[in-house]
Order: sequence, then structure tokens, then C-alpha cells
Amino acid sequence: MTKTSALWHLSPQESTIRTHSDQPVSSGKCRVEAAYSLISSGTETLVASGQVPAELYQSMQVPYMEGNFSFPIKYGYSLVGKVVEGDASLLNKYVHLLHPHQSNCVVNETDVSVIPDDVPPQRAVLASNLETALNATWDAGVSAGDRVLVIGMGLIGSLVAHLSRQFPATTVQVAEADPARQDLAKEQGFFLYDPPSKPFDVAFHTSGSSAGLQTGIDAVGNAGKVIELSWYGTRSTKVNLGGSFHQQRKRIISSQVSQIPSHQQTRWDYRRRKQTVLELLKDDSWDQFLTATVDFPDTPKLFDKLRQGDRSQLSWTIRY
Repeated sequence: MTKTSALWHLSPQESTIRTHSDQPVSSGKCRVEAAYSLISSGTETLVASGQVPAELYQSMQVPYMEGNFSFPIKYGYSLVGKVVEGDASLLNKYVHLLHPHQSNCVVNETDVSVIPDDVPPQRAVLASNLETALNATWDAGVSAGDRVLVIGMGLIGSLVAHLSRQFPATTVQVAEADPARQDLAKEQGFFLYDPPSKPFDVAFHTSGSSAGLQTGIDAVGNAGKVIELSWYGTRSTKVNLGGSFHQQRKRIISSQVSQIPSHQQTRWDYRRRKQTVLELLKDDSWDQFLTATVDFPDTPKLFDKLRQGDRSQLSWTIRY
């Protein structure tokens, strides 16, 4: 039996690494030896802190999750590793898959996506979050020449901003309250929010705050769209829908990666979306969003810091 170690959240205050025997590899399955995984700090901090509403327990489940949101729970959804057992077509290839943070795992062959040779394994951990960003630009219908505002420059906000500025002639501004993240946004070449004489065509909201959502509503113009990517967990949200909201027919659109937007569904499936994201990741400009690395044994201590509100890094990559 092969031994494997996984990150578990035992309570809203405690995380640990558990070691156990993994299952053997059978037909249609493969063993992946982890190289890196990415902590989606917004969602995963809410999970690790016990802030998932009971009515969302089922919809928030991820592939290969164990336990439940009432604790203990094994949770995570972006892992990159090398196939060390399985079909010859996959053997020794680096793959990306949705899986909690774990040193090695036996999974269905159909659940892995082979990473192109010109995408470094560490960069490939951005795939899941970049799918979220791509979905958001589909929901927004961003096009050439648009004026775009991104509110909240965590990892998702940064990826959305970088993807949006790749459309020809778009102008992208970012709104961020944290001074350190303001500096990081400027280093990445973004302009900080300065209310323009002309309104924005679209605003992406990722800050998880009522104030941030209100900024987006107020910033877009007539028939403008506010794309809401924040997930609030058990927290309530208060916004003012008076003023220009109704008179200018503004729209608030929920964007969530688990569903492909309806206008794309006739031609797109999850595998095509994943392959598109892996093609995008051939560009080394995405490396700037990988700002910190932690060794797997130190991950429980990191979650202690995340629960206490540590926002010092844009992203955290686990190294195995």
C-alpha cells in the first residue's frame, strides 16, 4: 500500500496533515504524485473557518473531497502532479486536476488534464482560478475598447484584470483598499481607480464587501454590467439600489465557475474550457500572480494565519 498525506481542517480553529494508506490503481485510474497545489484563499479560508452556509453544503462539494463542512474536512481544488502509475499514454506526464491538497492520489483518468510541455508545472496551478476569470469575461461580454473596472485585487481580481486588458484597446482600472495590494497592482501595470468623466462599461467585483459592490454599481454607466464574483459565505450584503441603478437599467450578474454561461453552452464544455486555459498559461506573464510558496508540512500553520486575516500575499502555492 502506498502512503499518502493530506491537509485536513479539523475545526474552525485547527488544521493538520493526516497520513493514511491510499487505494491501489485499478483499470481506468491513475496515481498522481503531487508537485504543487494552489490555495484559493478566499473560498478555502471560509471553508477552514466554518463559514459555509448549511444550505450550500451540497453545491460547495468538490471532487475527491472527504469529510463535511461541519468538520473534519479535506478540501481544495487545484493540484498539479506527475502520473506515476496508470495508462501508458499518461505515464510520467504532468497533469492538472481538481483535488484537495494531498501528496499523492488515485483518481479517474478522465479527471486529469495533461499540461502542455511549455507550461511549467507551478504555473499550471493557476488553471482553476483562470477558468473562473475566463468565465467572468464571458459573463461580462468584454469586447475591444471597453472601459473596465476591477474591484478587489486578490488573485481572482488580478487574473480578471490581466485577462481583460488583453482585449484590444480596453482600459482597465482597479479599486483596492489595501495599500500593499495597491502597490502590487501598480507593479503589475494597472491604473488605480480614479472616477473618470465617462462611466465604465463593466465592473468586476471580487472584494467580498458591500462597499466594493456599491462601488461597481455606482461606477458603470447606462445598461452597464456589474459581474459579482465574490462569495460571502454566511455574511450578509447591503447595497443601495436607489440613485441611478433602476433609472439607468444597470445589471448585477452572478458569475460562478461551476456553470458555463448559457450563451456558451451549445459549443463549450468543461474540457474545452480547461484546454483553453492551459493554452493561455503558455504566456509567462501569468507568473507574476504566483507570489508565495509554502512547503506542504507548513500548510496547517499557514491556515492559522489565513483565519486571522493575513492578506500579505496574492496567492499561496503549496510545494510537495
